[in-house]
Amino acid sequence: MLNLIFGDLRASLAAWRLWTLLGWLEVRQRYARSRVGPFWLTISMGVMIASIGLVYGTLFGQKMSDYLPFLSISLVMWTLFAQTVNEGSNAYIASAPYIRQAATPKLLYVLQVVWRNVVILFHNILIIFVLFAIFGVRNWEVLPLFVPALLLYLLNITWIAMLAGLLSARFRDLPQIVSALIQVAFYVTPIIYRPDSLRRFSWIVEFNPIAYLIELVRAPLMGQAPNALVWGVSIGMAIIGWFVALLMTGRYLKRIPFWV
Repeated sequence: MLNLIFGDLRASLAAWRLWTLLGWLEVRQRYARSRVGPFWLTISMGVMIASIGLVYGTLFGQKMSDYLPFLSISLVMWTLFAQTVNEGSNAYIASAPYIRQAATPKLLYVLQVVWRNVVILFHNILIIFVLFAIFGVRNWEVLPLFVPALLLYLLNITWIAMLAGLLSARFRDLPQIVSALIQVAFYVTPIIYRPDSLRRFSWIVEFNPIAYLIELVRAPLMGQAPNALVWGVSIGMAIIGWFVALLMTGRYLKRIPFWV
């Protein structure tokens, strides 16, 4: 079983030209014949950040030079998480014609989803660069920590998408459940509010694993090094999550063509 899934993983990674090309083409097809193209994603995200920032920044009594960078980083990283998991739950279902007709590695379709949303991240991250140009970089010394933090963040997102895709191929109601759970997670995760704002209900943040993942990639961009607890929880989630995801996928890998 482990040999089967590791073989599929190796074959999927070796076919990186295929899933990167498919992911990029899907982004382009969404905005075919548009003058701005995929940068409509950046414009939409920028308008949303400006709207939420002005409203909630005023309601919370926040200083805009602090709140807008916090909000933009949080929303951009949350969008990467939410879209990857949502689309990951449909990875095998949407690729059913390819799975039935060709003996391709199955994890290739999950990697395609992850790559497609990384491409969208590269567009949206321009907003953060603009805010850095306006308000300045908080701490150049900890900024390089964003690279390993992002890689660890992507590792966690990938195994969640793997499990969501596998279970959704078997249980077709699961994509709707995943979408609903992600909406709930948005409100209980410190994205539009700061983690220390929930003084009475601090346990909502303390026992929320997604809050640690968001803080992992947000802290370096906000001029702070992620603490040991954030690194520990994120690494632990990646190790346990990948073990479970590979074990489950390896066990049911051959059934995916019959499920879809």
